[in-house]
Amino acid sequence: MVDVSSVSLAGLRDRGVALLPGREDWQAVRRDPRRDLVAGVTVAVVALPLALAFGVSSGMGASAGIVTAVVAGIVAAVFGGSNLQVSGPTGAMTVVLVPIIHDFGRDGVLMVGLLAGIMLLIAAGLGLGKLVRYLPIPVIEGFTVGIAVVIGLQQVPAMFGIDGGEFEHTWQVALDVVRRWLGQPQWAPVVMAVLVAAFILAAQRWRPAVPWSLVAIVLATVAGLWSPVEGIGELPPGLPAPSAGFVSLSGLTALVPAAAAVAALSALESLLCATVADSMTVDESHDPDRELIGQGLANLAVPFFGGVPATAAIARTAVNVRAGARSKLAAVTHAVVLLVIVSALAGLVSHIPLAALAGVLLATCVRMIEVASVLALLRSTRGDAVVLVLTFVVTVVFDLVDAVIAGLLVSILYALRQVARSAVIERVEPFGPARGMHSEEEHELLKKHIVVYRFDGPLFFAAAHRFLLELSEVADVRVVVLRMSRVTTIDATGAKVLDEVISRLERRGKVVMISGISPEHAEILARLGVADHLRRDDRIHSTTPEAISRALELVAEHAAT
Repeated sequence: MVDVSSVSLAGLRDRGVALLPGREDWQAVRRDPRRDLVAGVTVAVVALPLALAFGVSSGMGASAGIVTAVVAGIVAAVFGGSNLQVSGPTGAMTVVLVPIIHDFGRDGVLMVGLLAGIMLLIAAGLGLGKLVRYLPIPVIEGFTVGIAVVIGLQQVPAMFGIDGGEFEHTWQVALDVVRRWLGQPQWAPVVMAVLVAAFILAAQRWRPAVPWSLVAIVLATVAGLWSPVEGIGELPPGLPAPSAGFVSLSGLTALVPAAAAVAALSALESLLCATVADSMTVDESHDPDRELIGQGLANLAVPFFGGVPATAAIARTAVNVRAGARSKLAAVTHAVVLLVIVSALAGLVSHIPLAALAGVLLATCVRMIEVASVLALLRSTRGDAVVLVLTFVVTVVFDLVDAVIAGLLVSILYALRQVARSAVIERVEPFGPARGMHSEEEHELLKKHIVVYRFDGPLFFAAAHRFLLELSEVADVRVVVLRMSRVTTIDATGAKVLDEVISRLERRGKVVMISGISPEHAEILARLGVADHLRRDDRIHSTTPEAISRALELVAEHAAT
């Protein structure tokens, strides 16, 4: 006798081992370590200003951005499912974190990150990583554009040199800052932010391989020595000592929705980023569930060092791929180099102007939006355009999670509508003498007393009631044959509507017959008690000619009486 518990435990153990780093990871590292080290240094140069900027933008401070880039960069790389992925703080995550820090404070953000890490590990264990492939492109594009706009709005306080007010949404904060700035304008931070963004965008078109954001930050920092602009402030030299002081079970229930939002975003952005990285190479393929393991462990570790929740970063991952990375060594190198830079140059980094970081993120926002892709989707179908615009608007006006839910719901409704439209019912001519099936007299009998309706496509809830209306209008015939050989699927609603159609026709004196129904669909009807009397009265046939022959017999018997 097989011990079920031992089989289950063995299966869980095997799955757990499969989700951990293995021999193939070490083999990838040994392929070309020199290229990985060069790629890691390149990514670190690009990541430094972004990590600082996203830390400040999240409300947790520049040091939190660096901590996240270092800790998450190493943990997610080692345990993740992609050889090329680079993780750390991202713009999309700051969009979610700003209201969380407003509502729950710094310790609340750390607890949210910890809970999100646990949720990601559970999602990996359940094998949910593969579900991202079903996310519609218009939803992805809509929230990507929305995130870009929200990140831009988040930079308005730093750009105008005014602290943001207490408002629920980012656009409200931005409007309030602009209103106050117009009363007492300060031009130095505005000019610096605009010049930094313009410099990065222009220079990037000229020499894409150069880390222009870092060049812009250096120039802006030098200029800031003679300009009335605020710096990011003092940074700790290196990583802070790990601490669990933020861990508290009080108010845990209130943090769960926020943690679910963070976990969903981390999973979504990381899996999309891994897909993009695979598409940029020839022989790479990520493991989605293992990627969730990496992000989960990273988000478990980061809060103990005071960092913000992390996810994979598409821009830094793309730089990593283009720089020639072949393994996880590149992402780990990027994190170590960041730590060395901040430890050695913490004093200089503290003088970087907030307005310059705002300019870096403004340039990032512009580069996030693929204008050609957005325009193509807007022109493709009305449904795609509606989903994209709706997702974008909800992202900007409310929040990202609501936007994804709204976009998915509308996408599902449009998909159901299209599937329902693909389902048709049409009246067909019975087999006539030209086909050699019946005599001239029988053909006339068929024309007068028998009608055949053919179902095509799915018979499900979104289309079933239209069938009910069409078939209820059948008149001037004795027998109705429902030809169901082309039905692709039947659900409970479709089966019950079919039962109602049969009952209505029979109440009007029609004899109903079914032909060509598949065994699978016949079993569904039997389970729901649909058409039981047709089975008893021999009115369900495997082919339409059999059903018509039986119908002819019934019509002839009726005529004889």
